[in-house]
This record gives sequence, structure tokens and C-alpha cells, in this order.
Amino acid sequence: MTGSIPTVKLLIDGQLIESNSKQWRDVINPATQEILAQVPFATAEEVDRAVASAKTAFKTWRKTPIGARARIFLKYQQLIREHMKELAAMLTAEQGKTLADAEGDVFRGLEVVEHAAGIGNLQLGELANNVASGVDTYTLLQPLGVCAGITPFNFPAMIPLWMFPMAIAGNTFVLKPSEQDPMVTMRLCELALEAGVPPGVLNVVHGGPEVVNAICDHPDIKAVSFVGSTKVGTHVYNRASQAGKRVQCMMGAKNHAIVLPDAHKEQSLNAIAGAAFGAAGQRCMALSVVVLVGEAQQWIPDLVAKAKSLKLSAGTEPGADLGPLVSCAALDRVSGLIERGVAEGATLELDGRNPQVSGYEKGNFVAPTIFSGVKAEMSIYREEIFGPVLCVMGAATMDEAIELINANPNGNGTAIFTRSGAAARHFQEEIDVGQVGINVPIPVPVPMFSFTGSRASKLGDLGPYGKQVVQFYTQTKTVTERWFDEEAVGSTVNTTINLK
Repeated sequence: MTGSIPTVKLLIDGQLIESNSKQWRDVINPATQEILAQVPFATAEEVDRAVASAKTAFKTWRKTPIGARARIFLKYQQLIREHMKELAAMLTAEQGKTLADAEGDVFRGLEVVEHAAGIGNLQLGELANNVASGVDTYTLLQPLGVCAGITPFNFPAMIPLWMFPMAIAGNTFVLKPSEQDPMVTMRLCELALEAGVPPGVLNVVHGGPEVVNAICDHPDIKAVSFVGSTKVGTHVYNRASQAGKRVQCMMGAKNHAIVLPDAHKEQSLNAIAGAAFGAAGQRCMALSVVVLVGEAQQWIPDLVAKAKSLKLSAGTEPGADLGPLVSCAALDRVSGLIERGVAEGATLELDGRNPQVSGYEKGNFVAPTIFSGVKAEMSIYREEIFGPVLCVMGAATMDEAIELINANPNGNGTAIFTRSGAAARHFQEEIDVGQVGINVPIPVPVPMFSFTGSRASKLGDLGPYGKQVVQFYTQTKTVTERWFDEEAVGSTVNTTINLK
């Protein structure tokens, strides 16, 4: 830890505190390599303190009236709106995405905060009157206790906001943001405190595998939510499940779009280029494979031209369409996969390696890259590249394209571009993917619904935010009650299981 560089704090019991850790990591601007701050890897004792604070706070928070909790979320969404520009600038500095995309990152999280403000309606139970003579049955949705979240680098505003607002509608929470870009997450947590979130209800610890394992193992944590890579997500799911916790893990992807020859050409190409190359491809919902059907296979030169028109620069530069990759390691990995694609026989239609970005020569830049002639056995198809690399495949028919997509183990998102309602309906019926877009390339639902990635992209039954996460963060308690009239006198003992 260097004294002249700002340090990222821990949030424990309502206080921003300096960690006692001896292990620190630099937070680096990926466009310039400037060190923005240093983040600690929290000690085991600090993790325990955060969980203990959440456990203590739960005793009173769970009994706080619904209206009082809802008003905190209403205040919180107002504060996020007021600080939108500041949050976006902070996000762009540490993550690299363009300012416009950073605002979108914050806004999509803000929508979940607004949804959480309606928690009174979201957590209504059910009642059945007179299920037997004088007997009523009803359900209560009760909070679990201390919950935890582990979030990735690519959406340091949106994904934390997917988690903790819905969780702290009734529970308390310990958040572990990505150590690569924790600053905007911490600012969002500061604003939550300003909105009135009580001490201990929201806590933040930073770190790597040791902190992740501590969260998975801690006996006082009842549920864990995770978004990130398949490798880490599988580890978190197995370890936390074995420790008796509820777990939801949203993981890797290989998202495909089918383009039928009848699709509107210009609109489709714009949508594909934006979804493939936006955020430098660092989205779990990025469109990384396009399957051109029939005559649409002739559109490759137009797709290349569209990709070439995009401006690559630092996210702060006006007109930038995509910024740098988040780290030097990410740059090396993406460049290496492009090299493997060439070696394995794919046709490199557009090579984005080693671009010249004036004023940002040290940035982690890869320009839009397009491969055609991609086969299912190639590394660039099997692996999630997480960079601005689009694989183009061909199919003779829509059913052949559907079969290709369904054979891929991942199931985060898919899309079809067509003007045919019949084709679109056939696609959404036959495709085995959790989130389907029809002329929508990134079909992430709004918060009234839930993120519903499937198959190898997801472990756990319930997805983030929306209706499903209300179930995830609550325990259903069923109460069956009977009240006798004062004058009624029972004369027999009932030894059967029936209610009469």
C-alpha cells in the first residue's frame, strides 16, 4: 500500500473503514494504465466482523415496517439519479466502457432499485379461507437473515444493484465486488447509507479466492448470489451448497443470433454490431456468434463494413463506441484466442489486434474482430472470448441453425432477426435457451421479470431480480389455524390426519 494513492475502504456496521490487510491490489485505468486506487484483500477477521454486523442488524431490520424500508429505496433511487454523471465517470475510469454505456450500466441497476421500492406488493402472501371447518391457511414470505453477493468486473454498478436492493428489502447483506473495479460499487454503497440504510444492513468486503471461500463457508450466511465466470461460479455453487446455503450462480455464455434472409438488413446489422462489440464484448449477454441462414450468408462484407465504422478509443472520448479491455491479462487472452482462431482455420475477415489509438498507446485495446467459416470444434467457438470478437457461422435452414444453438452447452441468451411472425414463434418454441430476443439482440428483461439464463450458464433454480429473486431471498412459512366458537365443545378425539 502506497500512501499517496487513495485506498478503497471496507464497509462494516455503517462505517467506511481502512483495512488492516497486508495484501493490496492496484485499481488501474485500462485506457491509460494509471493507478486510480488500491483495494485491500480483507482479512478473515474483517469478513467475520462484516457478517456479525449483518447478523446483529437483521434482528431489528426485519421488524422495520415495510413502508419505512420502501421510503429508503425511493430516496436511494433519487440519489442515484442525482449522481448519475459522477457514477458513470467513475465507472468508465476503472472499467473502460464508454460514458454512455456506463450510464446505461447504472440505469439498468437503478431500475431494480425502483422495483425494490414496491417490496410491500412483491412480498404478499396468500390466504385460503375455510379450508376445513373453521380452518384457514395462509403463507408468509419471511426474510432469511444474512445474505451475500459476489459480483464481476464487467457491470460494477448494475450487477451489485441486481443483488443488494432486492436482498435488503428484508434481509441484511455482505457484498464482495470485483477487486478490479470496486470504486463505483463503493460509491453506490455510500449513497445507500445516505438514503437511510441502517448500519449493518449493507456491508462490503473486498478480496480474492480466500474471501470468496469465507463467504461460501460462513455458518451465519444463509444465501449466496454470484455472477461471473463458469469456473468460479461452479466452485461457489458446490462449496456454498455443501455448506447448506441457498445459491444462485449466473455464469458463462456463448450467445447466438440467427439471421433469416427476410430480416431488415440495416436494422439487423446495426443490432448485431452493437451487441457484439459494445462494452468491448465484455458482457455475459454479448452476441458472440451470428448464424446467417441461406442468402443472409452474403451479408458478411456488410457486417465487416459496419464493424469498421465503429470508433475505438478511451471511454471518455466523445463518439467512442467501444473502449479498452479491463486489464492487460484480458488483452493477452483475447489476442491469444484470435491467434488460435486463425491457426484452427477460421477466416479472419477483420483483425482488431494491435490497433493504434491516438493518445492512449498504453491502453488494453482490441478493435472489432470478425471470423467467418467458424466450426463448432474451434476454440473461438467453444470458449467465451469476452472481447470484441464475433464468430460468423452459416446454416442452410432455420432448423439447422436452431439445432446448432441447442447443441451448445450454454443457455444465457439468443435472438432471431426476421420479419416473419411464424418463424419467430417457431424459434421461441424450439430453442432451448433461457432468454430469447426477437429482433432484440440482448434480451435482458426489465426488473418486473427475472434474468432467466439456463443450462450451463446457470446453477440454482431461481434467477436474479424480479419475481424469482423475491422467492430466493425469502422463506415461505405456511400457517394453518383454527379458531373455535366459544360455545363449541369437542366430544371426540380425532386420530386421523384429516381436518374436519
